[in-house]
Amino acid sequence: MLSIDKISNDKDETLKGLEKRGFKNLGVIDEIIELNNSRKKIQQELDQFLFESNTISKEIAEIFKSGNKSDDVENLKSKSTDLKAKSKDLSDKLDKIKSDILSLITTIPNLPDSDVPDGLTINDNLEVFSSGEIKDTPDNLKNHWNLAKDLDIIDFELGSKITGSGFPVYKGKGAKLQRALINFFLDRNTSAGYTEFQVPHLVNSESAFATGQLPDKDDQMYHVNNDDFYLIPTAEVPLTNIYRDNILSIEELPILLTGYTPCFRREAGSYGSDVRGLNRLHQFDKVEIVRLEHPENSSNALSGMKEHIKGILNELELDFRILNLCAGDLGFTSSITYDFELYSKGQKKWLEISSVSNFKTYQSNRLNLKFKNKDGKNQLLHTLNGSSLALPRVMAGLIENNQSKDGIKIPKVLVPFTGFDIIN
Repeated sequence: MLSIDKISNDKDETLKGLEKRGFKNLGVIDEIIELNNSRKKIQQELDQFLFESNTISKEIAEIFKSGNKSDDVENLKSKSTDLKAKSKDLSDKLDKIKSDILSLITTIPNLPDSDVPDGLTINDNLEVFSSGEIKDTPDNLKNHWNLAKDLDIIDFELGSKITGSGFPVYKGKGAKLQRALINFFLDRNTSAGYTEFQVPHLVNSESAFATGQLPDKDDQMYHVNNDDFYLIPTAEVPLTNIYRDNILSIEELPILLTGYTPCFRREAGSYGSDVRGLNRLHQFDKVEIVRLEHPENSSNALSGMKEHIKGILNELELDFRILNLCAGDLGFTSSITYDFELYSKGQKKWLEISSVSNFKTYQSNRLNLKFKNKDGKNQLLHTLNGSSLALPRVMAGLIENNQSKDGIKIPKVLVPFTGFDIIN
């Protein structure tokens, strides 16, 4: 979340950034500043009362120590009691104001980076890379859900029977291809210096809040009521929370993490052709990369993450492009995001398969994640994350784009992981 100091000291810049995102409730900034001024005033009064109370306590102790008891002791005790009551009242007011500030500040999204394009819709996203010209594809190419049914590698109806729509069952070579992709992605990530973790698939509300899923995406997460746990929407949540409430040394930076997890999303409000087959699921597999970076290096780190994912997609021989998302299409917590999309030849459209984002200090402020800088002062880190990669649409692209009269051809780089070179 944004810091109060940022909002108060850079009000004009904050408003400008929020306007760029299309954020409507700009009046909340003045409301937060006013509450923060009240907080400072109450804190000063409370500090003064506490100082006076401590002074009286010392005076009483000195009187008892000297053995010269007098009426002054009772007067001082009376003043102390009165000060404690006033301090309690101020402390309660202070807690209420802090709570009100937190409630308001968590409704404010991150400010867009200067490199983020203007615009409010997906039509304003800027293409910054394309792997090649997309040629016209034959009209007789099948979509992945029909191919999967013909080859008996993914069963959508069985998943609906077991759980519901959006929970497919992978079978035979389909299941093995899924596992091969997971291992391939993890191997590429660890070879690039990322440390692999196996993390819980449920997190507590503190973890979900720290990375920005709560309260913004509460309605998109599956919640276990009895334990107040949330099924993770991405491995980003548990991976980043490994370092919650930590102060790192500058020598530990950067920290690179990767992990495979299933991901769970309610996807409330999704409908139409965009949810067919593997296009949008309630449960899916994803390999994530997370970086904790010195603020001065986070932009370079983001570029490095883009190049890393480009390399993986080139190995898979998939046609793809990269979009710099406009301000209005940014995720709530992101300062800048690049989306990777592959071209689906069976559906004749682009499918998002990865996002890489720099959150700057937005998450680390919630995480209370800092490092000691060269001056010995604690400073907020920058956090970044990316999909490397989300499997469903990669699977869809591989199935559709590699279809032939003989079957689905497996990219050469995956054959050592699958043990076969064709699905027929």
